[in-house]
Order: sequence, then structure tokens, then C-alpha cells
Amino acid sequence: MKKLLNRVKNFFNDMLNPIAIALVKVHITPNVLSLTGIVLAFISAFLYYNEDLWLAASLLLVSGFLDALDGAVARAGRKVTKFGGFLDSLLDRYADSAVIVAIIIAGLCDLLFGLAALIGTLLVSYSRARAESEGIQMSGIGLMERAERIVLLVVASFLNVLWIAIILLALLTNVTVIHRAVYAWRNLRH
Repeated sequence: MKKLLNRVKNFFNDMLNPIAIALVKVHITPNVLSLTGIVLAFISAFLYYNEDLWLAASLLLVSGFLDALDGAVARAGRKVTKFGGFLDSLLDRYADSAVIVAIIIAGLCDLLFGLAALIGTLLVSYSRARAESEGIQMSGIGLMERAERIVLLVVASFLNVLWIAIILLALLTNVTVIHRAVYAWRNLRH
């Protein structure tokens, strides 16, 4: 399963490169893409709150695409900065939180599963950032990175089974955190 996900990610990243190069040529910056992505994520959250699942999911998908594209544009335009990476991660956490909180408040899922999904989602990212600050590469460790979480929410929204996605997020994000914690422990214990 992990090999399949990595192949899909590599294919997707290869598709982004020509788009990123074209955007660099027309002077679209990574920060413009990041800010557009967060605005769309907040609109998506508002639409989840209003139970307009199709439109909410569509905007969430575009927001996620822009999130992937901003990094590709930064690399293609040679504008990769530490602050840009920090800002991108920060905006991603706001986007993730807004969407899940809107789903919870709208009553589209069980409160406890919603809170567990929110906590797991935040800790997946935190565990990666914390381990990488110690020099341990975490990309690809665990199943529920941001792209997988977005795809799960979008598909479930289109199928009108969002509550199932929240249960899966509650379980699989926290399993991912445990997997990352064990991986970090194995690499930091010496």
C-alpha cells in the first residue's frame, strides 16, 4: 500500500512541474498560491458548516491542489525559503482545523470521533515537524499525511458518508502518530 501511495505521489509531483514552471513564467508566487489555498479552505469550512458537501469538497480539493502547487512553484522559481516552508505548514494547520471543526459544529459527525480526528490530524503534522527538527526524515512514515486526509474527506463528501471519513481519520491519524513515535524512538534512542 505504501509503495502504491508513493508512486501516486511521485506521479502527481511530476504532473505539477510543468504547471509550476508555467506559473513562475507569469510571476505567480508560492505565497499567492498559499494564501489563495487558505482562503478556499476557509470557504470550504463555511460550506461544510452549511452542509453543502459537494461544493465544500470541491473547494477543499482545489485548496489541497494549491497547497501542493505552492511548493512546486517555490522549487521551480528557486524561491524556497525556510519561512515559506514554515508559513505553508502553519496555513495547512489552520485549513485542516477549520474544515474539521466546521464538520463537527455542523453535526456531520460524532463529537468524540470529530475531536479525535482533529487531534490526530494536528499531531500527524506535529510529530513530523518535531522529529525532523531532530534530524529524522518523516516523509512517507505513516499512512495519513495531508494529501491522503484531503482525498479521504473529499471522496466521503461526494459519497455523502462524511461520518465514515471522520471515524477513519480519528483512527488512522492516531495510528500514524503512534507509527511516527515508534519510528522516532528507534532512531533517537542511541
